[in-house]
Amino acid sequence: MADKCDLCLLGLIVLSSLLSGSSGVADDDHVFISSGGNVRLSCNNALSNCTSTTWIYNRFRHSAAVELIRLGMKKNNTERHESLSLGSDCSLNINNVTIEDRGVYTCRQYVNGQQQGPDACVHLHVLHVFPSSSSSSSSSSETEISPGRSVTLSCQLYSDPQYSCDDWVRSEDIELLWVNQAGVDLQTDSRYQISAPDRCNITLTTTLLNEDHNREWRCEVTQRKQLKTSVTHTVKSSGESDRTTATHTPVFTAQVIVSIVEMAVFAAPTVILLQIICARRAGRKDSQRPEEIEMPTI
Repeated sequence: MADKCDLCLLGLIVLSSLLSGSSGVADDDHVFISSGGNVRLSCNNALSNCTSTTWIYNRFRHSAAVELIRLGMKKNNTERHESLSLGSDCSLNINNVTIEDRGVYTCRQYVNGQQQGPDACVHLHVLHVFPSSSSSSSSSSETEISPGRSVTLSCQLYSDPQYSCDDWVRSEDIELLWVNQAGVDLQTDSRYQISAPDRCNITLTTTLLNEDHNREWRCEVTQRKQLKTSVTHTVKSSGESDRTTATHTPVFTAQVIVSIVEMAVFAAPTVILLQIICARRAGRKDSQRPEEIEMPTI
């Protein structure tokens, strides 16, 4: 009797797994990328031939869907289609990612007009660093040194706003932090003020010093203590471009000197030959002058 119950239980488990596999939605995947980077989104339900693959994008889970790839062919009437391409493994490649690319990407398979298997969904999260208005920096990746001036940098993780940032970050054990070039958490340094308006945004505030030239601050996002992606912000001196030019000057001078030496080596035999010829001609003239003086005068 026990054997029969075990067989029945095994049958129920197999049937349950089959039913759950045909529910139409596969396990979701989460991908983190810094703004400006390139990302590859895997299609975990791909068939052997990518001509069955369709990629669909939703800014939010229940927003209007946009087809990016249809049956292996890129659609050129979509926004930012130039940055998209289909990989040989049916993955979706996105170049120069912006915060507008965040959202849900769905890989779906069609054969003879019929969907095959469940969807494979990928949530794309974009990490972006930007200076506050008071820092008046010209770019998000660099700050120009102005000693004594306070600078504030915000690091934001852009995700599907359908979910509460605090709840999602807490449940997935996601953390944002600012670190220095050595990877040390800047919260341990009293020079920096670190604050977190919410779990998806962390700010760094400090006063710039002369020795901050070429200093790097890095915003990292981790999940379960594993680094997912990061954005580096560099402090530069206003005279950096001049120093770069000066650095190349000795190289140019050395090249000129080498060229002059090579020309001198090749020209030396010619100069010596000319000197010999001139010396011989001078000798002939000197030997003729006495004879001309001794000639009798008529």
